[in-house]
Amino acid sequence: MDDETRLGSELVMYASRLVRAVRRELDLPAGVRIVSILDEHGPMGISALADADRSSQPTMSAAIGGLVASGWVEKRRHPTDARSSVVVLTDAGRAELTRVRRAYGESVAARASGRHTPAELATAVAVLRDVLEHPEHPENPDTQEGPRP
Repeated sequence: MDDETRLGSELVMYASRLVRAVRRELDLPAGVRIVSILDEHGPMGISALADADRSSQPTMSAAIGGLVASGWVEKRRHPTDARSSVVVLTDAGRAELTRVRRAYGESVAARASGRHTPAELATAVAVLRDVLEHPEHPENPDTQEGPRP
């Protein structure tokens, strides 16, 4: 395994471990992951949400019912298909997501305090953001999205 592959593997492993550690530490309400998916992708149907979450459609339907009851999402008529609906994030859902993300940030900042500078954390964020925003593989032209403006 070359250094770039090994480091890529470690990046995923440690990012995943950090997320799990922070989730264990914080008392998070159910459904935050779904609210986060809606924040990232915008309004989605139940099936698309289930696919994005890698869960079943019945599981997602039940979860959405709870989120509707909490006021974090609304179900609205699909704009082009009257037989289906889309799930939309509400202001209350955005506020909860902001609260949770702040708690994540506070937890990570406390873990890094005294060991890493803000500049080091900014570099880690920049690397993760770039890898997520540019998933193309330069050695495989079939996966490239073309030049970015």
